[in-house]
This record gives sequence, C-alpha cells and structure tokens, in this order.
Amino acid sequence: MNDRLNQTEARVAAPKTSANPGSTRWVGKAIALAVIVAVAATAYHMHGSSSAPAAAPPPPPVAVSAPLQRDIESRLGFLGQFSAVNRVELRAQVGGTLTQIHFKDGDVVHKGDPLFEIDSEPYQIKLSEATAQLESAKARLALATRELARAQELQRSDAGTVQNVDQKVAEQHAAQAAVDNANALVRDAKFDLDRCVIKAPFTGRMGTHLVSTGNLVSGSRAGSSPTTLLATIVSLDPIYLDFDISENDYATFQQARVGQKGPLADKVTLSPTGDGSFSREGVLNFVDNSLDRSSGTIHARATVPNGDLSLTPGGFARVRLAVSTPRPALLVPDAAVLADQTDHMVFVIGPDDVATPKKVEIGDLRGGLRVITSGLSNSDKVIIDGIPTVHPGAKVSPHAGKIEFSSEHASEAGKS
Repeated sequence: MNDRLNQTEARVAAPKTSANPGSTRWVGKAIALAVIVAVAATAYHMHGSSSAPAAAPPPPPVAVSAPLQRDIESRLGFLGQFSAVNRVELRAQVGGTLTQIHFKDGDVVHKGDPLFEIDSEPYQIKLSEATAQLESAKARLALATRELARAQELQRSDAGTVQNVDQKVAEQHAAQAAVDNANALVRDAKFDLDRCVIKAPFTGRMGTHLVSTGNLVSGSRAGSSPTTLLATIVSLDPIYLDFDISENDYATFQQARVGQKGPLADKVTLSPTGDGSFSREGVLNFVDNSLDRSSGTIHARATVPNGDLSLTPGGFARVRLAVSTPRPALLVPDAAVLADQTDHMVFVIGPDDVATPKKVEIGDLRGGLRVITSGLSNSDKVIIDGIPTVHPGAKVSPHAGKIEFSSEHASEAGKS
C-alpha cells in the first residue's frame, strides 16, 4: 500500500511548480482521493474474508435421569453427648493409713476388684477383742443355763424355792443378752476390717488416684463426717446419650407416638465422633416432663450398648430419631439441587430437549442423595450432570445418566 501511495504522490508532484491556484487545489483533491481509495482497497483485501456470520455453538451435553425412588422413613436429627449411667466417688468407710493401690489410672476394672487397701492391723485387734468378749459371754451363758436347770430340779423336789428359780432365769437371760451383744461387736469389728479393702462397686473405668500410698485417710460409714476422696469410677456398658429436642421437633415426635403400637419412636441411631456411619443403635428411655423456658428445648436421653467400650462419657455423637414408617420418596444427587434465594430448584428436560427449572421442596440426605419431598414426579427427567453449562430455556444435548444410592455417611445432615 505504501508503494502505491508513493507512486501517486510522484505523479501529482510535478504540477506543484505551476503558479495557477486552480490547478493547485485540483492536485490536493486528487491526493486525498487517491489516499482514500488506497486505504479502502487495502482494508477490503485484509478483512473482506471475515465478514461472514459465525456458526452457532452446539447444545451443551448433559446427563439426565428419572429420580430414584426408595422407601424412606421420616426422622429427626440432634447432637448428643455421652454420660455414664453410674458414677461413684470412692471414699473410705474407715480411717487409717493407705497401704496399697491396686490399679493404674484409667484402667478398666471389674466389679469386686480390690482398688485400695488401708492398714488393717487396728481393726484386726478390735475383732480379736470382740471375739474374746463373745467367748466370755458364751461361758457365762453356759453357767447360767446349768444353774437354772439345777434350781428347777430342786424346786421339783421341794428343796428349792420359786424365788431361786426366778433369779436363775434372769441370770440366764442376761447371759444370753451378753452373748448377743458380743456377737454384734464381732460383726461390727469384722465390718470395719472388711472395709479396709475398697473394691470396685461395678465394672467401669477408673479415674486418677487422688491419694498416694502412705497418706492418712479419714472414713465414715454414713458419710456425715468429712471423708477422703480416693478416686472416681464410671460405668461404661451401657452408656447414656443425652440430647435436647426443640419445641417444634418435640411436637412432631409426640404426633408420631400417637397411635404407635410398636417401639418405633423409641429407637435411635447414632454416629459417634470419628465414626463414618450411623451404625450404632440405642433406645430412648427418658424424656423430661417440661420444656426449658430459657432455651425452648426439652431434655431426652437414650441408652446405648457399649460392649466394646469404645464410647466414652463426655464424647459427642449425632442422633437420629425415626418418627414414621418407611414411605416412598424421590431422591436426586445433591449437586442437582440449586438454591434460588429461599427456594430450591432442579433442571428438567422439557419438549425439544429444552432445560426448564422446576421448584422443589427438599428433605435431608439419604445415601448421598437429597430427598425431594414435593415438586417432582417419578417421570421427570432431571439433569444430574453438566449443570454449569445449562441456562433456563436453552436447548441441551441429553444422554442417559444413573443415580446410585450409596451407604450413609456421617456427613449427611439435615436441610441445607
């Protein structure tokens, strides 16, 4: 293009020496016209081929499937915390020097296992004294019995008096009372001696020992006077799971119980922290008698078997409480459900393969899928893959997809 301009300028440059003003103006116009023609020709040559209209892109491919239909029960979900069925503070019933500790902190012990020992020598001495008193009382009773028999024999032969017999009867009764008192003293001394060994009241896990060997501990049978706390023990099997139910959920729970003939509403499933599924079961055994006015909840408790001792008091678990028998429900992948402000929708394939949004009501997750409570029919073709490329009213290229129900995981929660 530059060569053409240079040649044109060379051809029109010669008349420039003319003194005729009209010819000068004609030359300027010729130069401008030549430049415009050259530029237009070049532009046409460079861009003429791109003026053709662009071809429309093909419809985006998407996977479609009818909703999966399964029998699903209605349920409520809560967060609970484990607690021990039994928790005991171990205290001595007798005082003395602590001589032995038979467990390690955190050990699981069984009912009747010895845990602590207190110096028993003072109580053995007390038992020996009581035993000696018992023997003495028995000897006096034997003598009083023989004397009573002789007095009665003399009375029958008119050699003795009634007064003498009455006296011997009284002596024999007093001797018998002394024997009974001595027996009580022996039992009392034996009771104290036996309490020198503190045993596990049930099978459970020990806490840390709070008193070391050699310390002097105080004890009391009734616990009225200050006593020394030695350790604590908690039971492990079964274990309680405590949780709170909101007022609305409690109303749903109460309605589910009306007319129920079986224990459906009392069965719970739970997923402890760190567990990947709701594989454990328990039984709801307590619901409080009033709502907490400050929180608007009511306390409930379930009993859970813990034979493997893997559940620990204080730990947390998520709880599911079934409130209806299984009923047919429709499920779709959770990724196929889109949030639209406060509503939810899915894309379905309409006539001529056009994507149409459809408003739905959702439930919780089951088997990795979202429960659709209303808004869909089992004949709808739902877009389950390729959703980012779909626009309402746009044409798509559908192909068959598959919805699979997998095992439930702990990550499945309620409505999102």
